[in-house]
Amino acid sequence: MTFQTMIIQLATCFLTTLSIFSLTLLGAVPLGLAVYFGQKSRIPPIRWLIKIYISIMRGTPLMLQMMVVFYGPNLLLGISVPKNWRFLAVIIAFIINYAAYFAEIYRSGIESIPVGQYEAAEVLGYSKGKTFFKIILPQMVKRVIPPMTNEVITLVKDTSLASVIGTVEMFTKAKQIAVAPRSPGMVTFAMAGLFYYVFNYLVAFLMNRLEKAFDYYKI
Repeated sequence: MTFQTMIIQLATCFLTTLSIFSLTLLGAVPLGLAVYFGQKSRIPPIRWLIKIYISIMRGTPLMLQMMVVFYGPNLLLGISVPKNWRFLAVIIAFIINYAAYFAEIYRSGIESIPVGQYEAAEVLGYSKGKTFFKIILPQMVKRVIPPMTNEVITLVKDTSLASVIGTVEMFTKAKQIAVAPRSPGMVTFAMAGLFYYVFNYLVAFLMNRLEKAFDYYKI
């Protein structure tokens, strides 16, 4: 296999890695906020269910969660799954896992905001919804960007776990290429590592720019 062919194959499978990353963020970021609100629900059963959900997601390996999502519907419930279920199972498992972590990050960010700001908003006649979206949310975003950046970078690397249920993303393809006859061998893993490093660098750069965009909120 030529070096050029190896790069093309890695780049092609990187699109799968990028899809897992993008779809996970698209689902987990808003779901995490919904989970946070569930933690604060006035209905005790909802609060307890959310606490159990977060405990399970944070206390068990993501690899195991993917296997449960992939095999569970058919083995436990006898439900026939669609042909693209392998990829969908990866996305679902990633979203519900990362939403639990994001919910805790949101909680720490929101609860760090002084109570006096809520009281001031109430004096000014703001509704709870307007207080949250106009006053609390922008400050919360500013506070949670650093821990969110760490989680997002971890997500980039965690995409390699998708191979546990047979999804071929970039790192899986790198392993396949490395063991093939006449392959570039360790050069393949070096190039895969370079792909991850460059992508993580871009993610960190964009998150840093986002943090600077909120610099006008003094915390």
